[in-house]
Amino acid sequence: MDGAINPANGFLWQVQQLVPNPSRCLFVSSHPDEPAFGDHCTICMAQAFEDVDFKFLAFDCLDRRNADKAQELVNAADWIILGGGHVPTQNAFLNEIGFAKMLKDYDGLVMGISAGSMNMARVVYAQPEEKGEALDPKYKRYLPGLGLTEVQILPHYYLCKDMEVDGFLVYEDLAIPDSKKRGDRYYVFPDGTYLLGQGGKETIFGELYIIENGVMRKVLEDGQSIDLPFI
Repeated sequence: MDGAINPANGFLWQVQQLVPNPSRCLFVSSHPDEPAFGDHCTICMAQAFEDVDFKFLAFDCLDRRNADKAQELVNAADWIILGGGHVPTQNAFLNEIGFAKMLKDYDGLVMGISAGSMNMARVVYAQPEEKGEALDPKYKRYLPGLGLTEVQILPHYYLCKDMEVDGFLVYEDLAIPDSKKRGDRYYVFPDGTYLLGQGGKETIFGELYIIENGVMRKVLEDGQSIDLPFI
C-alpha cells in the first residue's frame, strides 16, 4: 500500500481495456472487523489508480459494517478488488456472506491482490504466515475459495523467499513439502506478475515459478507470458 500501481507486464493496459472510466469499484477488505484498516486500504487503492488516470463514480469498502448490503454493492460495481492481508480471515468472511454465490452472474472485473488473489481459487492453499500457524495442528492450510480459478497462487516471491514462520522457511520447509503430500501445483508470483482469466482462457504474464511434487522450478522470465494449462 505504498500508493503506486505496478505497471509491469502490461498490467495497467489490461485493466484499462476491462473497466469503464469513470467506473464504480468495490474494495473487499481482508480484515472485515477492522474498519480503520479497510478504510485506509480503500483510500490508498483509489488514490493509486487515480494517480494513473482512473476516475471513479464510487469506491466503496465491503467489510462487516455493510455486509448485509454486499449483493447490492456487487451488483452496482464495474469491478471488484479483493485486498491483501491475512488469507484465512478474508476467506472466512467471504464464505460467511456467501460471496461466491454473489459473483455467479457478475460480469465485471474481479481483481485479487495478495491474499485476495489466493482466495480466488477453488481450493485455497493458505500457507502459514503468522506466528503459531505452522505449529498449530488445527490450522487449516486448505480452504474453500471463490472458485474463479483452479490456480493456487503464492504471491510476493522475492519478499517471502527467505521468510520464516515458527522457524520454518515458507518455501523450503512448508510449501514445497506440502505440494508433495497432496500432488498440488502452486504458482509462485513475484510482484508484477499476474493472471488474467477471460472468456474461458487463462494467461499468466510475468516471471513465474512452479512448486509441484516437492520441486520448485522457474517457468517464465519477466516480460514473458504463458497460457494455461501447460506442462
